[in-house]
Amino acid sequence: MASESARDDIAALREQIATLTDRVAELESECARKDERIENLEAQVAEYESQTTEAERAAEAALRKADANKDRVRELQARELEKGAHLRTDTVDPHEVDVAGDRLEKLAKDDGETYYRVPDSSDPLDRGDDVALAHGDLLPIQQLARMDADMRRSAANSLPTRLAAKLWQARTDPAVGDDPWTDGCKSVDEYVTASDLKHWIRRQEDGISETYAKKLVSRTIDAVLDLSKHRLAVRKRTQRKNGLEYTERRLLLPVDAEIPGEKSASRPTNESSSSNIAKTDSSGLTAPGDS
Repeated sequence: MASESARDDIAALREQIATLTDRVAELESECARKDERIENLEAQVAEYESQTTEAERAAEAALRKADANKDRVRELQARELEKGAHLRTDTVDPHEVDVAGDRLEKLAKDDGETYYRVPDSSDPLDRGDDVALAHGDLLPIQQLARMDADMRRSAANSLPTRLAAKLWQARTDPAVGDDPWTDGCKSVDEYVTASDLKHWIRRQEDGISETYAKKLVSRTIDAVLDLSKHRLAVRKRTQRKNGLEYTERRLLLPVDAEIPGEKSASRPTNESSSSNIAKTDSSGLTAPGDS
């Protein structure tokens, strides 16, 4: 009985050993496959590392070349700008270009593009396209006229100053619509009379009385003269209406007035505008020669 039990145990152990032996063989085979796969992966990693190293070297070489090219481009741009060239803003990094004075100015041309230039430099190639002058090149009255109503109110707390800017805008911008200016002749390009200016002011500012509008006429004219740096002038003219003579002031823009961005009109005249146009002094009188 005992011997049969021992034989059964031995048989069971042999079966277990056989099973374990088969399992070990399977695991060894699986390990061999994994070792082979690991070797393949390691070979691929080595190949990728080699390719990455080559790519990094190529990228570094390309970056060095690009940096050298950028340096050359910046140097060429700086030279051309200092010679007076106008370069499109989308081709220039203003923080990288080293020019005398360390300052570039942005401007727009009538081709719809914006350009950089060294301040106060004209385009030496004379490629046409009239320049929409930079803000700093304009007269104060032109600067204010370009602002919208809110910006103008912030920049000028004086009503006559704002009216002066609006009056100038009416002369230069057809979109404004209400334009009190009249075409002149001979030495006068355009003018506006004091009476027309009074009515225009009342149309622009609701609720203003005629008496206050008359006061604003004088103050607005003074503001125009000041903001235009006296490129405009005032003349008194005697006129007849309904059988009565009266003298009225006119705000004049002379033909030869130097207005930035505006070309002087070429009208024939027998006498210089400077001799025909007289500014009023503080007493309101004009020099001889007024009609």
